[in-house]
Amino acid sequence: MKRGGTAFTHTIPPAKTWIHMEKPLMTAAAVPAVTVPPRAIRNIALALTLTLVVATSIANPSLAQGQASSPATTGVMVIVTVKAGVTPEQVMATMHAEIQQTVQLYLNGKIREWYSRSDGRGVVLLLDTKDVAEAHAIMDGLPLGKQNIVDHEFIAVGPLMPLRMLMAMP
Repeated sequence: MKRGGTAFTHTIPPAKTWIHMEKPLMTAAAVPAVTVPPRAIRNIALALTLTLVVATSIANPSLAQGQASSPATTGVMVIVTVKAGVTPEQVMATMHAEIQQTVQLYLNGKIREWYSRSDGRGVVLLLDTKDVAEAHAIMDGLPLGKQNIVDHEFIAVGPLMPLRMLMAMP
């Protein structure tokens, strides 16, 4: 396979190299190159994962119910968005104190990962907390949270459940 641009291209070799026949049925010139975009690969991977979950649930319903009812929380993702109507000046007035406290949380191991939102409206943090309540307390203690300038969306995350089901299968 050759990598070209953002897609993978696969060219089938001439028939004589892969079919040992006196007269090949077709040559490489008759077979067009296949280009698979990354989005299609991601969709295929998602479909295979969902198929695995459904197949495992059908094959062993008690295993699937037991796993789904008690997922372990290993962190909390926090999506921080600047509230509508808040001016950039309001955010910037608090930014120095916000950055100092956020860096301290990172150095203390409470923030595992942090990203800027591509739309420029905030950040996404992955906090090392045991539950949403602890993450809520951390975010409410930061200057932007205290001044009610941002909204927070909290999502508890844990290990990928299909992997746990695979490990439990005989």
